Amino acid sequence: MIQPKPQQGILEIELYVGGISSVDGVQNVLKLSSNENPNGPPLAAQKAVARSAATLHRYPDSDHIGLRNALADLHGLKVSQLICGCGSDELISFLCQSFSGPGIEVIHTSHGFLMYKIYAMAAGATIVEVPERNRYVDVDEILAGITPRTGIIFVANPGNPTGTLIPDEDVARLIAGTPKDVLVVLDGAYADYIEGWDGGASFVSQHENVVMLRTLSKMYGLGGLRVGWGYGPQHVIDVLNRVRGPFNLSTTALAAGEAAVGDHAFVCAHRIENQTCRNWLREALADIGVHSDPSGANFILARFMDRLQAENCDIYLQTQGVLVRRVGSYGLPNALRITVPDMKGCVRVVSGIREFLEYST
Repeated sequence: MIQPKPQQGILEIELYVGGISSVDGVQNVLKLSSNENPNGPPLAAQKAVARSAATLHRYPDSDHIGLRNALADLHGLKVSQLICGCGSDELISFLCQSFSGPGIEVIHTSHGFLMYKIYAMAAGATIVEVPERNRYVDVDEILAGITPRTGIIFVANPGNPTGTLIPDEDVARLIAGTPKDVLVVLDGAYADYIEGWDGGASFVSQHENVVMLRTLSKMYGLGGLRVGWGYGPQHVIDVLNRVRGPFNLSTTALAAGEAAVGDHAFVCAHRIENQTCRNWLREALADIGVHSDPSGANFILARFMDRLQAENCDIYLQTQGVLVRRVGSYGLPNALRITVPDMKGCVRVVSGIREFLEYST
């Protein structure tokens, strides 16, 4: 049968599956499968959403200037070098569309965010997956994977789903060893959870081939509105704006994003709460034999003996209304990614896993 054929690589993509949000017949669900802020969005953002309803008949600003100015003021960045997207996912798509394609290789690490691979394959690029070392990005492996055909290197820092963080010294070594015609993308989706860290912005100002990505979905609780942003050299941002749709962010998303970025007290309070709960959860699980690496994000990666134990634990937790994330698709079949909830939720997680371990032994 003769029929239209999609671009090379698209049919090989395995569809991304998000974290589950419900279980049939189970009430009082604690959703910890998508790394969402347990406090929801700032009140200022909620009010901005309500106010935006009166102007929904108008097209949004195509240059996102209000949000870009707010981001530039907060982080001390050049507003002309900022770009906003429908989540940082859309910016990953723009980068792959613009700087990869057939015959070009895109490097990501073995436990890296799945959207790097998906968008690179959609662009027809060749995927080069390099190993991590004990769930940490290995700069030497990335450098060894570079060839004359390399176009983009994606590095999530902190990693997702690992939560592990590599120091700026390692990032600097990666950039120094990368050819200047290869784009290094530093994905800092969880950078807001690390106090006093710029997520890699300083590297952008020093190099013409480095881009930083960020999001308002995590710390700022705007996952449902999809607001991401990127910072890069002017020549890269100019290219991305040529493939960006003029109205890729809604009026409501822009209003909520600008209001959220201005709520510094919310960020400080949630960062402290996340650190406190994350440390308690990690230590409490370690006490019952479930270990995890130090995390720089709003989740931990809990490791079990093997795939079967991890999957059975997930099944048991679901019966208790606790929803976490399996990460076998990330090459970590013996682990479960657990979003850090409030302290009451942390106690519920530990109790559920303890009950499972006692029941299964």
